[in-house]
Amino acid sequence: MVAHDSYLINLASPDDALRAKSIRSFIAELTRCRALGIRWVVSHPGNYMDERTAGLERNARGYAECLAAVPGDVGVLIEGTAGAGTALGATFEELRALRDGMPEGARARVGFCLDTAHLHAAGYDVARGIAGVWEEFDRVVGLDLLKCLHLNDSKAAPGSHLDRHEWIAEGTIGADAFRRIMRDARLAHVIKIIETPKKDDPVKHDRRMLRRLRAYARGSTRPAGTVRKG
Repeated sequence: MVAHDSYLINLASPDDALRAKSIRSFIAELTRCRALGIRWVVSHPGNYMDERTAGLERNARGYAECLAAVPGDVGVLIEGTAGAGTALGATFEELRALRDGMPEGARARVGFCLDTAHLHAAGYDVARGIAGVWEEFDRVVGLDLLKCLHLNDSKAAPGSHLDRHEWIAEGTIGADAFRRIMRDARLAHVIKIIETPKKDDPVKHDRRMLRRLRAYARGSTRPAGTVRKG
């Protein structure tokens, strides 16, 4: 099980008051998860607002401060972003820099969460070259640090930096990348979560997406979205 922190938190902010509020809020997120026995808190890196390098340093320092305030097993999974505006964490290099910017004790409690729609929007070739994406992540960061995947197709064009989720196999990424992910033995123990559109019936559409992913994992040849009756 994983939790996700509040989107209002910005540990990279140059505004001292906002950053102090963000630190208090993130400490509260970690404290709740520790109390509930939740191992990981997924967290979007912040928005630097002024200068990227300074923002990365503030963000890493903020994570370390919050982890030090909440000892124990609960850790942080830094989520890669689509890279819109001043958002940090759209590249593997920035994700690594955030972890590397923490003391060794804090780094031991930090891993990563990647979102297929965010990777696609950030310019990684998820649709046609997912194997190469994993190779690059392994080279820059380390595949052993990938603990969670958000599996979402995208309404947006590759490299657009737009975070627009779509139903799996019905967007600009397409089915093949998700088939490969679901059949990749290296990813078998990585937590996988869907954040696909809910539309008129969240339960129905979530079940439809989960059936589709499970069919990919089995290597089913039935058309995507087909429901077996009985």
